[in-house]
Amino acid sequence: MDRGFPLSRRAALAGIAALPLVGCGIDGTTGAAPLASTPQPQKQTLADRSLDSLAQRGGRRFGSAIASTPGYTKGGSIQNPRYAELVRAQSGIVVPENELKWQALRPDPQHFDFARADEIVHWAKDNALAVRGHNLLWFRPQWFPEWLNTYDFGANPRMQAEQLLTTHIRTVVDRYRGTIHSWDVVNEAIDHDTHGLMKTSLGTAMGSAEAALDLAFHTAREELPQGQLVYNDYMSWEPQHMAHCADVLRLLEGFRKRDVPVDALGIQSHIEMFSIDPATGVGPYAEKQWRSFLDEVVGMGYRLLITEFDVKDKALPADIAIRDAKVADYARRYFDVMLSYGDHLDDILAWGLVDKFSWLQNFAPAKRPDGLEVRGCPYDDAYQPKPLREAIATAFATG
Repeated sequence: MDRGFPLSRRAALAGIAALPLVGCGIDGTTGAAPLASTPQPQKQTLADRSLDSLAQRGGRRFGSAIASTPGYTKGGSIQNPRYAELVRAQSGIVVPENELKWQALRPDPQHFDFARADEIVHWAKDNALAVRGHNLLWFRPQWFPEWLNTYDFGANPRMQAEQLLTTHIRTVVDRYRGTIHSWDVVNEAIDHDTHGLMKTSLGTAMGSAEAALDLAFHTAREELPQGQLVYNDYMSWEPQHMAHCADVLRLLEGFRKRDVPVDALGIQSHIEMFSIDPATGVGPYAEKQWRSFLDEVVGMGYRLLITEFDVKDKALPADIAIRDAKVADYARRYFDVMLSYGDHLDDILAWGLVDKFSWLQNFAPAKRPDGLEVRGCPYDDAYQPKPLREAIATAFATG
C-alpha cells in the first residue's frame, strides 16, 4: 500500500505472508491480483457542504423561510417537493413565512386557524428541523387583520385590549410549546416617518404603544421562561437605514430602562443596492456607523440574529453574470461584518432560497426598472447554486 513512504522489511514480509497463495509457480511468480491501494476519502468542498453544516462551525444554525401552500410565493412551499427538499438539505431551522401572523391565524376575534402553521411545524419535525416563530405581534395597522383595526374595545378599552393581546400570545405560544423556542415577539413597531412608535388600535386602547409592546414581551416571558424573545425590525447597513437604526436604539434602551424581557434584536437584513458606489462597484454601505450601532446593541446585552436575509439588485446591470457576481460581493462584505460579532450572533435565516419564489418579485420598491427578475437568493430558478450561495458558504467557513 503506497502511503507516501517505503515499507519496513517487517511490514513488507507481513504483507507478503498475508497474500493468498493462488497460482504460485515453481519460478516464484503468482497469478494473484496485485494489492489494491486503499481508497482515500475525497475532501469535501464548500459546495458539497450544506449551509447549515457550515454555519454550525460558528455554533449557530442556517435556515430559511418556507410557506405551507404556494400562495403569493407561487411554489416556495412544503407542497413543492423539489423546493422543500432544497430547504431541508441546506437548513437546520425554518420559519413560517406568513402562517403565524395575525392575518393567517385570526379570522375573527373568537377563533384561531392553525391549519397552515401546523403543516409547516409537522413537516419540520418530520425532517428534524428546528422552527422559529414569526411573529406574535406585527405592530403595523396595515398588517393587522381588518377586524382588529376597527375593533370595539367597549367601556374598558385597556382591559379589553390587554385581554385580546395576552389571549393571542398565550394561545399561540402554548400550541407550539416545546417546539418553538425563539419568537419574534414584536415585529416592526417604529413609524419611519415620525420616528416614533406606530399608532395602532391596540396601543390606543391601552393608552400607549409602549404599553402594548411591553405587555407582549412580559406575556411571552411568562409562557416561555427559557425562550428567546426577539424584537425584529427591517434594517441593514445602508446609509439610508441609519436614522432608523437610531430609532431602534431608543426603543431598545427603553426596553432596558423599563425592565422589559427582550433577549435579542432580529436584523432582517434585506440588504439592498438601489444605487452604486463608484468606489466599490456595489451598493453603498455605512460600515463604520453600522458597527457603532451593533456595538451599542450588544453593549446593552442583546444578542443578534439575521432573520430574513436576501439581496435587492435594483441598481445592477441586466447581465446575469455581472449581477450575480456583484450580489455575491455585496453579501460577502455584509456577512464579514456580521460574523465578526460571532460571540453575540445566533441563527441566520434567508427569506427564501430560490429566486422565483422570493417575495422580492412582488415587492414594489425592489422591482427592477427593466422588469427582470430580482436575483437575490442563493439559488436560481433551476435550483442551481449561484455565486451568492458560494459567498455565504465561504463567509461561514472562514468567519
